[in-house]
Amino acid sequence: MNTDMKSNCCLACKGRLKETPLLTLEGMPASAQDIPDSNQVKQDQGITLNLHQCPHCGLVQFDCQPVEYYRDVIRSGGFTTTMVELRRRQYQHFIEACRLEGKKIIEAGCGRGEFLSVLREFPVQAFGIEHREDLVQLAKDGGLTVWRQFTETEDTVLESPDKKAGPPYHGFLSFNFLEHQPNPDKMLRCIWNNLTEDGVGLVTVPSLEYILEHNGYYELIRDHLAYYTFETLRSLMEHNGFQVVEEEMVNRDTLSVIVRKTAMPDNAVWEHPEEIDITGLLASRQSIDRQVNQLVNRLHEEGKTLAVWGASHQGFTLAATTGLGRKARYIMDSAPFKQGRFAPASHILIVDPDHFLKEPVDAILIVAPGYTDEIAGIIREKYEKGPGGEKTRIFTLRSSDIEEIT
Repeated sequence: MNTDMKSNCCLACKGRLKETPLLTLEGMPASAQDIPDSNQVKQDQGITLNLHQCPHCGLVQFDCQPVEYYRDVIRSGGFTTTMVELRRRQYQHFIEACRLEGKKIIEAGCGRGEFLSVLREFPVQAFGIEHREDLVQLAKDGGLTVWRQFTETEDTVLESPDKKAGPPYHGFLSFNFLEHQPNPDKMLRCIWNNLTEDGVGLVTVPSLEYILEHNGYYELIRDHLAYYTFETLRSLMEHNGFQVVEEEMVNRDTLSVIVRKTAMPDNAVWEHPEEIDITGLLASRQSIDRQVNQLVNRLHEEGKTLAVWGASHQGFTLAATTGLGRKARYIMDSAPFKQGRFAPASHILIVDPDHFLKEPVDAILIVAPGYTDEIAGIIREKYEKGPGGEKTRIFTLRSSDIEEIT
């Protein structure tokens, strides 16, 4: 897909975007999941991304084409203790509050069933659709009722191949998937058409409020076309037949809403939005660049080595836009499909965390928001000593500051 092609229309309301973007980011990773291998890394290069705010509905978004795999759900942190416990808590409340015991719930974009497998612990009928065929097979191998399908059009019927489940469903789930979609309205209207009249849903997306509050420019990545606030997410839902009945921030950086199906609105008017202030993002980019470069230069002068933990989109963006790409030995990550490949744009080798035992480093910078404490515990337990026998120093990026964890 040509990444240079631009869209001048809003993803949500289809209004025309302004010519001048809020923010232009150069040298950014072309994707978070198309991670180059040793044969592809020479051709890989950074791209320029333009961030806009729609003047009609307020949605903040990139004007580029989506990544080719936007229909697929690829998760690397789905089985972490942090995420599994979060899903259990959410499911418990969702099922009890919406009286879904014994009812049919479908996850739209279920990956290999990481979260659907947790749902099986509850007294509901759990189903899932996923576009990527090998992920569907992995989910089936795990005993889940999953089939290959995508919410392509409004009239797509989400019906299990064995016909036993069949629409309509009583509830739906969508976890950090809506922000990837070039046509979120089509996805929501498809789901609306496959729900009972009193159907409900649990939806999460990354939070723009979090990004702005913490000035986290490193949260921006091409895979995420849209950056929702509670206000713009609520507006999108209402314009596509859903009322938001509950909303909360979860895992520090994620918007979570429970919605209920309502009548589809006719020619509803989008509210005039507040303009967002991105001066903090600009200042943060300069500040983080300075702090990262100071850290890597200081370690280098002391003859110390550094690795990064987290082949996440945050880690990729930081590595591509700061001195990490030149000084970090490797990136540690527990996702097997990323290991042996290279971070997009910066080309740092991604390795299994146990690679530390073969090639220890003096310090590790954790770039995995939401999992910092869990990872720090693993480092203390398994990777405590650096190459000189000294205690491995642990750093992390909290908001817009690099901090050392003692």
